[in-house]
This record gives sequence, structure tokens and C-alpha cells, in this order.
Amino acid sequence: MTQRRQAAMLVFDADDTLWENNVLFERVIDDFLAWLDHPTLDRTEIRAVLDDIERANAVAHGYGSKVFLRSLGECLEKLRERPATDRERAEIDRLAAALVGHQVELMPGVAQTLDELATRHRLLLLTKGDREEQQRKLDACGLLHHFDAAHIVREKDVDTYRWLAREHAFDPADAWMIGNSPRSDILPARAAGMNAVFIPNENTWVLEDDELDPGDPGVIRLAAFGDLARHF
Repeated sequence: MTQRRQAAMLVFDADDTLWENNVLFERVIDDFLAWLDHPTLDRTEIRAVLDDIERANAVAHGYGSKVFLRSLGECLEKLRERPATDRERAEIDRLAAALVGHQVELMPGVAQTLDELATRHRLLLLTKGDREEQQRKLDACGLLHHFDAAHIVREKDVDTYRWLAREHAFDPADAWMIGNSPRSDILPARAAGMNAVFIPNENTWVLEDDELDPGDPGVIRLAAFGDLARHF
């Protein structure tokens, strides 16, 4: 068993780290691609168009199901070279309806592991996205009692992590960011002087992917959330 470290600040991502999230969007995308049935482009080519639209909309409008629906509509209009009809927009809304009422489903071992870690460390939660949508998930997750605070931010960049360290008066060198996204969780936290724990999720959004330095001693790679208890 790995020797446990001294008390630290542990900062947790939410979507696709504490609970499943992007897999729901991927299911809608699969249905959208099947429904669109473009006469010349295959699914991979259509997905590349959608990824570009989502990337631009994330910068301009943020994240969440509302922006996602906007991206689907813009993708349809770009590929069909005309405005979407009322019937087409209604069909997109129908395809994405599962996103709105979905219940939070915790990853295996999350509740038990947080129970244990909270006895030894300070815990924070940091998530990005639409405030109302993210707050609904936070309220439903049943985990907030473990955390000193939960923050919903527009973007998780290096300035966000520096702000978090000032807000909660911790030394970044004694803190660990725990998440599944190289782009939002690992790389900006490292740039802000924090350590990081990367827990891959096979359903991570393609726009959250990025290259990690395999030789970076400040990043621990774990296969499952429950493994955190062996390290902290």
C-alpha cells in the first residue's frame, strides 16, 4: 500500500470524475448522426464538423446542454445549407430530452472514497459549465457535505486555479487537482503550481483531451476513483 501523504487540499472535478456526464451527450450525438443521414459525408466527417462548431461555441457561450443544442442546430444548418425547420428543431430537442431530466449517477466508489478522504484532508469541488445546470447536479449528488466549498466557474484555466488558491488560502504545492480532463483539470492546475491526479474516463469529451507529459512527477495516474484512498 502506498504511504499516505500529509494532510493536503484535494480539489475535485465533478462531471466525468464524480459522476458520468459526457456519455449522455455521446448517446445524443450518435442518435443525431443517425438521424441526419447526410448524402455525402460519413459519420466521422460530420462529427468533425460538429466538433469544430462545439469548440467555437464553448469559447463564445460556455458549456452545458443549452449550448450543446445550439451546436446541433448549427451543425444541421451548415450541412444542409439552409435554416433548420421547426420540425427539425423539435426533433433535435426530442433527441436531447434525456439530458434534461437525467439523474446523477455516481462513479463506482466515489461516496465511500470521499467519506474516507474527508477524515484526513480538506476537500474542494470545482466544476465548470452553465451555473443553473451544474447547481442542479450538485444539489442532487448527495456529496456536498464532504467539501469545504463547491465552485461553479465559466472556465477552468490557470487563472481559475490561482484564484482558488488565494480564495482558500492554500499553498498550490500542497494541493492536488483530481480529474479526468487533461485540458481543464491537469494542465492548468500544473501551470498554477498545483499537483494533479489524472483519472481517465473513456467517455471524456474529445475537446477536453490534450497531451500530458508522462515524465511529470507532479501528476499521478490512477485507474479508478477508489484508488485515491491508497495515495491520500
